[in-house]
Amino acid sequence: MKEFYINSDGIRLHSKLDRPEGAEKGPLCILIHGFTGHMEEDHIIAAKDAMISAGVSVLRVEMYGHGQSDGEFKDHTLYKWVTNALSVVAYAKQLEFVTDLYLSGHSQGGLLTMLIGGMCCDDFKSIIPLSPAWMIPEISRAGNVLGIPYDPDHIPESITNGDVVLSGDYIRVAQTIHVEDEISRYQGPVLIIHGDADDVVPFSYAEKAVELYNNAKLISIHGDDHCFTRHLNEMHDAIENYFKSIY
Repeated sequence: MKEFYINSDGIRLHSKLDRPEGAEKGPLCILIHGFTGHMEEDHIIAAKDAMISAGVSVLRVEMYGHGQSDGEFKDHTLYKWVTNALSVVAYAKQLEFVTDLYLSGHSQGGLLTMLIGGMCCDDFKSIIPLSPAWMIPEISRAGNVLGIPYDPDHIPESITNGDVVLSGDYIRVAQTIHVEDEISRYQGPVLIIHGDADDVVPFSYAEKAVELYNNAKLISIHGDDHCFTRHLNEMHDAIENYFKSIY
Protein backbone atom coordinates (compact mmCIF):
# COMPACT_ATOMS: atom_id res chain seq x y z
CA MET A 1 0.00 0.00 0.00
CA LYS A 2 1.22 3.48 -0.94
CA GLU A 3 -0.05 6.50 1.04
CA PHE A 4 0.22 10.02 -0.37
CA TYR A 5 -1.69 13.21 -1.26
CA ILE A 6 -3.16 14.25 -4.59
CA ASN A 7 -3.23 17.98 -5.30
CA SER A 8 -6.60 19.42 -6.33
CA ASP A 9 -6.29 23.16 -6.96
CA GLY A 10 -4.20 23.56 -3.82
CA ILE A 11 -6.30 21.16 -1.71
CA ARG A 12 -4.43 18.05 -0.55
CA LEU A 13 -6.51 14.89 -0.91
CA HIS A 14 -5.44 12.00 1.32
CA SER A 15 -5.00 8.92 -0.86
CA LYS A 16 -4.01 5.27 -0.63
CA LEU A 17 -3.14 3.00 -3.54
CA ASP A 18 -3.47 -0.75 -3.02
CA ARG A 19 -2.40 -3.24 -5.67
CA PRO A 20 -2.86 -7.01 -5.97
CA GLU A 21 0.23 -8.98 -5.06
CA GLY A 22 2.58 -9.28 -8.01
CA ALA A 23 0.45 -6.99 -10.18
CA GLU A 24 2.04 -5.27 -13.15
CA LYS A 25 -0.22 -3.60 -15.72
CA GLY A 26 -3.93 -3.89 -15.05
CA PRO A 27 -7.21 -2.23 -14.14
CA LEU A 28 -7.64 0.42 -11.44
CA CYS A 29 -10.78 1.45 -9.57
CA ILE A 30 -11.08 4.84 -7.86
CA LEU A 31 -13.05 4.32 -4.62
CA ILE A 32 -14.71 7.19 -2.73
CA HIS A 33 -16.42 7.28 0.68
CA GLY A 34 -19.68 9.06 1.51
CA PHE A 35 -21.00 12.05 3.48
CA THR A 36 -19.20 12.28 6.88
CA GLY A 37 -17.21 9.19 5.85
CA HIS A 38 -13.58 8.26 5.22
CA MET A 39 -11.51 5.60 3.49
CA GLU A 40 -11.14 3.27 6.51
CA GLU A 41 -14.84 2.53 7.07
CA ASP A 42 -15.75 -1.15 7.09
CA HIS A 43 -17.78 -1.02 3.88
CA ILE A 44 -15.04 0.90 2.03
CA ILE A 45 -12.41 -1.60 3.18
CA ALA A 46 -14.68 -4.49 2.15
CA ALA A 47 -15.17 -2.98 -1.31
CA LYS A 48 -11.41 -2.43 -1.64
CA ASP A 49 -10.66 -6.01 -0.56
CA ALA A 50 -13.18 -7.38 -3.06
CA MET A 51 -11.53 -5.49 -5.89
CA ILE A 52 -8.05 -6.59 -4.86
CA SER A 53 -9.26 -10.22 -4.73
CA ALA A 54 -10.49 -9.83 -8.29
CA GLY A 55 -7.12 -8.50 -9.46
CA VAL A 56 -8.07 -4.81 -9.57
CA SER A 57 -5.87 -2.09 -8.06
CA VAL A 58 -7.71 0.41 -5.85
CA LEU A 59 -7.13 4.13 -5.35
CA ARG A 60 -9.01 5.28 -2.23
CA VAL A 61 -9.29 9.05 -1.87
CA GLU A 62 -10.83 11.25 0.83
CA MET A 63 -12.68 14.27 -0.50
CA TYR A 64 -12.65 17.88 0.72
CA GLY A 65 -13.40 18.21 4.44
CA HIS A 66 -13.29 14.48 5.11
CA GLY A 67 -10.75 12.12 6.65
CA GLN A 68 -7.22 13.49 6.46
CA SER A 69 -7.82 15.69 3.43
CA ASP A 70 -7.74 19.48 3.55
CA GLY A 71 -10.80 21.62 4.19
CA GLU A 72 -13.46 21.87 6.88
CA PHE A 73 -16.42 19.50 6.68
CA LYS A 74 -18.96 22.31 7.08
CA ASP A 75 -17.51 24.06 4.02
CA HIS A 76 -17.66 21.13 1.62
CA THR A 77 -20.01 21.20 -1.38
CA LEU A 78 -20.71 18.90 -4.29
CA TYR A 79 -18.90 21.35 -6.59
CA LYS A 80 -15.77 21.00 -4.45
CA TRP A 81 -16.12 17.21 -4.53
CA VAL A 82 -16.55 17.27 -8.32
CA THR A 83 -13.39 19.37 -8.67
CA ASN A 84 -11.58 16.93 -6.36
CA ALA A 85 -12.78 13.90 -8.30
CA LEU A 86 -11.72 15.39 -11.64
CA SER A 87 -8.23 15.90 -10.17
CA VAL A 88 -8.18 12.27 -9.02
CA VAL A 89 -9.26 11.04 -12.46
CA ALA A 90 -6.48 13.08 -14.08
CA TYR A 91 -3.98 11.57 -11.64
CA ALA A 92 -5.19 8.01 -12.28
CA LYS A 93 -5.09 8.42 -16.05
CA GLN A 94 -1.38 9.22 -16.00
CA LEU A 95 -0.43 6.09 -14.02
CA GLU A 96 1.58 3.91 -16.39
CA PHE A 97 0.29 0.58 -15.07
CA VAL A 98 -3.41 1.35 -15.64
CA THR A 99 -5.08 -0.47 -18.53
CA ASP A 100 -8.74 0.18 -17.67
CA LEU A 101 -10.25 2.69 -15.28
CA TYR A 102 -13.29 2.18 -13.03
CA LEU A 103 -15.08 4.42 -10.55
CA SER A 104 -16.99 3.45 -7.41
CA GLY A 105 -18.33 5.39 -4.45
CA HIS A 106 -20.66 4.98 -1.51
CA SER A 107 -23.66 7.22 -0.68
CA GLN A 108 -22.65 10.81 -1.52
CA GLY A 109 -19.61 9.18 -3.12
CA GLY A 110 -22.10 7.12 -5.14
CA LEU A 111 -23.79 10.33 -6.26
CA LEU A 112 -20.33 11.65 -7.17
CA THR A 113 -19.68 8.46 -9.14
CA MET A 114 -22.85 9.08 -11.15
CA LEU A 115 -21.88 12.70 -11.83
CA ILE A 116 -18.25 12.01 -12.79
CA GLY A 117 -19.29 8.98 -14.82
CA GLY A 118 -21.29 11.29 -17.06
CA MET A 119 -18.74 14.07 -17.11
CA CYS A 120 -15.89 11.70 -18.02
CA CYS A 121 -17.96 9.15 -19.90
CA ASP A 122 -15.10 8.07 -22.17
CA ASP A 123 -12.70 7.36 -19.31
CA PHE A 124 -14.45 4.59 -17.38
CA LYS A 125 -14.99 1.01 -18.48
CA SER A 126 -17.70 0.73 -15.82
CA ILE A 127 -19.02 2.60 -12.77
CA ILE A 128 -20.18 0.99 -9.52
CA PRO A 129 -22.36 3.23 -7.30
CA LEU A 130 -22.93 1.79 -3.81
CA SER A 131 -26.12 3.00 -2.06
CA PRO A 132 -25.91 6.15 -4.19
CA ALA A 133 -27.46 9.20 -2.51
CA TRP A 134 -28.54 10.81 -5.75
CA MET A 135 -31.64 12.24 -4.08
CA ILE A 136 -29.49 14.98 -2.45
CA PRO A 137 -30.15 17.61 -5.15
CA GLU A 138 -33.85 16.75 -5.13
CA ILE A 139 -34.28 17.10 -1.35
CA SER A 140 -32.17 20.27 -1.40
CA ARG A 141 -34.60 21.81 -3.87
CA ALA A 142 -37.53 20.54 -1.78
CA GLY A 143 -36.22 22.21 1.38
CA ASN A 144 -35.15 19.39 3.70
CA VAL A 145 -31.52 18.39 4.31
CA LEU A 146 -30.27 16.44 7.36
CA GLY A 147 -33.92 16.13 8.34
CA ILE A 148 -34.04 19.91 8.86
CA PRO A 149 -36.77 21.78 6.94
CA TYR A 150 -36.04 25.22 5.46
CA ASP A 151 -37.39 27.60 2.84
CA PRO A 152 -35.63 26.47 -0.38
CA ASP A 153 -35.97 29.98 -1.81
CA HIS A 154 -34.34 31.58 1.24
CA ILE A 155 -31.49 29.30 2.26
CA PRO A 156 -30.11 29.69 5.80
CA GLU A 157 -26.44 30.45 6.37
CA SER A 158 -26.05 27.01 7.94
CA ILE A 159 -28.03 23.99 9.08
CA THR A 160 -27.22 21.79 12.06
CA ASN A 161 -28.26 18.32 13.12
CA GLY A 162 -26.42 17.14 16.23
CA ASP A 163 -22.71 17.39 15.55
CA VAL A 164 -23.19 17.80 11.79
CA VAL A 165 -23.05 21.39 10.55
CA LEU A 166 -23.33 22.38 6.89
CA SER A 167 -22.92 25.76 5.27
CA GLY A 168 -25.84 27.06 3.28
CA ASP A 169 -23.55 26.87 0.27
CA TYR A 170 -23.89 23.08 0.37
CA ILE A 171 -27.61 23.50 -0.32
CA ARG A 172 -27.14 26.28 -2.89
CA VAL A 173 -24.79 24.07 -4.90
CA ALA A 174 -26.89 20.91 -4.59
CA GLN A 175 -29.99 22.71 -5.84
CA THR A 176 -28.29 23.37 -9.20
CA ILE A 177 -27.40 19.74 -9.90
CA HIS A 178 -29.59 17.48 -12.05
CA VAL A 179 -28.20 13.97 -11.88
CA GLU A 180 -30.37 12.71 -14.72
CA ASP A 181 -28.28 14.75 -17.16
CA GLU A 182 -25.14 12.80 -16.27
CA ILE A 183 -27.00 9.48 -16.13
CA SER A 184 -28.01 9.99 -19.76
CA ARG A 185 -24.43 10.77 -20.79
CA TYR A 186 -22.90 7.54 -19.48
CA GLN A 187 -23.50 4.65 -21.86
CA GLY A 188 -21.14 2.07 -20.33
CA PRO A 189 -22.10 -0.73 -17.93
CA VAL A 190 -23.27 0.28 -14.46
CA LEU A 191 -23.50 -1.92 -11.37
CA ILE A 192 -25.60 -0.52 -8.52
CA ILE A 193 -25.48 -2.30 -5.15
CA HIS A 194 -28.06 -1.23 -2.57
CA GLY A 195 -29.57 -2.67 0.60
CA ASP A 196 -33.35 -2.94 0.32
CA ALA A 197 -33.74 -1.92 4.00
CA ASP A 198 -31.72 1.29 3.61
CA ASP A 199 -33.30 3.97 5.82
CA VAL A 200 -30.95 6.73 4.60
CA VAL A 201 -31.35 6.46 0.83
CA PRO A 202 -34.62 4.76 -0.14
CA PHE A 203 -34.15 1.65 -2.26
CA SER A 204 -36.58 3.15 -4.78
CA TYR A 205 -33.81 5.51 -5.92
CA ALA A 206 -31.68 2.54 -6.94
CA GLU A 207 -34.64 1.08 -8.84
CA LYS A 208 -35.19 4.41 -10.60
CA ALA A 209 -31.50 4.76 -11.50
CA VAL A 210 -31.26 1.30 -13.01
CA GLU A 211 -34.21 2.16 -15.27
CA LEU A 212 -32.68 5.48 -16.37
CA TYR A 213 -29.25 4.10 -17.27
CA ASN A 214 -28.76 2.60 -20.70
CA ASN A 215 -26.91 -0.47 -19.41
CA ALA A 216 -27.34 -1.02 -15.68
CA LYS A 217 -27.73 -3.91 -13.27
CA LEU A 218 -29.03 -3.62 -9.71
CA ILE A 219 -27.95 -6.04 -7.00
CA SER A 220 -30.22 -5.85 -3.98
CA ILE A 221 -28.78 -6.89 -0.62
CA HIS A 222 -31.89 -8.17 1.12
CA GLY A 223 -32.53 -6.76 4.59
CA ASP A 224 -29.39 -4.65 4.56
CA ASP A 225 -28.91 -1.03 5.58
CA HIS A 226 -27.11 1.95 4.07
CA CYS A 227 -23.58 0.82 4.98
CA PHE A 228 -24.18 -2.92 4.49
CA THR A 229 -23.54 -3.62 8.19
CA ARG A 230 -25.81 -6.68 8.25
CA HIS A 231 -24.54 -8.50 5.16
CA LEU A 232 -21.19 -6.92 4.36
CA ASN A 233 -19.96 -10.21 2.89
CA GLU A 234 -22.73 -10.11 0.26
CA MET A 235 -21.70 -6.64 -0.87
CA HIS A 236 -18.06 -7.82 -0.97
CA ASP A 237 -18.94 -10.90 -3.03
CA ALA A 238 -21.11 -8.91 -5.45
CA ILE A 239 -18.20 -6.60 -6.23
CA GLU A 240 -15.64 -9.39 -6.49
CA ASN A 241 -17.86 -11.48 -8.75
CA TYR A 242 -18.59 -8.48 -10.97
CA PHE A 243 -14.92 -7.79 -11.62
CA LYS A 244 -14.12 -11.48 -12.07
CA SER A 245 -16.86 -11.67 -14.71
CA ILE A 246 -15.10 -8.90 -16.64
CA TYR A 247 -11.53 -10.25 -16.43
